[in-house]
Amino acid sequence: MTGTPLRAGLIGYGLAGSVFHAPLIAATGGLVLDTVVTSNPERQEQARAAFPDVRIAASADDLLARAGELDLVVIASPNKTHVPLATAALKAGLPVVVDKPVAGTAAEARELAALAEERGLLLSVFQNRRWDNDFLTLRKLLAEGELGEVWRFESRFERWRPQPKGGWRESGDPAEIGGLLYDLGSHVVDQALVLFGPARCVYAESDVRRPGAETDDDTFIALTHASGVRSHLYVSATTAQLGPRFRVLGSRAGYVKYGLDPQEAALREGGRPGATAHWGTEPEELWGRVGAGESPATGGGRPERTLPGDYPAYYAAVTRALTEGGPNPVTALEAAAALDVLEAARRSARDRMAVTL
Repeated sequence: MTGTPLRAGLIGYGLAGSVFHAPLIAATGGLVLDTVVTSNPERQEQARAAFPDVRIAASADDLLARAGELDLVVIASPNKTHVPLATAALKAGLPVVVDKPVAGTAAEARELAALAEERGLLLSVFQNRRWDNDFLTLRKLLAEGELGEVWRFESRFERWRPQPKGGWRESGDPAEIGGLLYDLGSHVVDQALVLFGPARCVYAESDVRRPGAETDDDTFIALTHASGVRSHLYVSATTAQLGPRFRVLGSRAGYVKYGLDPQEAALREGGRPGATAHWGTEPEELWGRVGAGESPATGGGRPERTLPGDYPAYYAAVTRALTEGGPNPVTALEAAAALDVLEAARRSARDRMAVTL
């Protein structure tokens, strides 16, 4: 890509901003990390150390006051700030990327989408798990018909964290939009909808298991898709023995895959896309297996090479959308459809009944 690179302002330099967004922006051709917004002096120093040329702003207002010097605003601040900050950036005339969940409700997400359309601006949602290695591999298997007609999709995002870590993500205040349903649930629901289409019925069980926990830390969601596929989705911080990341059962074969995509761990350890030719790859012993009537636990089925994960593809697509008119990689309306499901799941768990969409 040629020409002057797009200048991105990043609001928030906590986990999402420092581990995911800043490194991926910096690694994207045609895009440059211009400014980081954080009022925390320690995080300001961390940003300067990692990106020596970056400018620092203490507040979003300071950033938006020079909106004319920017081409994109990325919002990686706490969930409760997503809607007001995205609204302010769009009204300042800037395209916006918002970390998931884009909003606390589907209605708010659709209002943001309408504002972006009215202003003729890009509004994209960072659903990076669409570029996980296992998800890309499963999409390939489905496209090639390897599994036949899919009957059931099981997806687990499980952890063993018996002690709450605190912070807004585990706050019981509804205004914080915390809890695993809206955190990890945003990922597994989005993946299920991308793979198998709209959900028509939602059933959920949601619990607060750990002493001292304030919000859901162990949640199960069952979706019945309009396509007939049933998705069983698990998000948990209380799983002492982890299940398969994916178990997908079809009329011809099944696919079972253990382990998480390696990109998050690499980013947490300071790895950078482009610094290695093997970004997003995993060793053969971690590949999933495809087969019928056999147990992967005893070596049944054939190994299926896991495609490399590709988080950099998200910001590359955002850059193409802004410079070449390419498609928005994740629209706010797609995010709103996932929020419809999350809201229904919350009602289902509360009322102990299935919810029809």
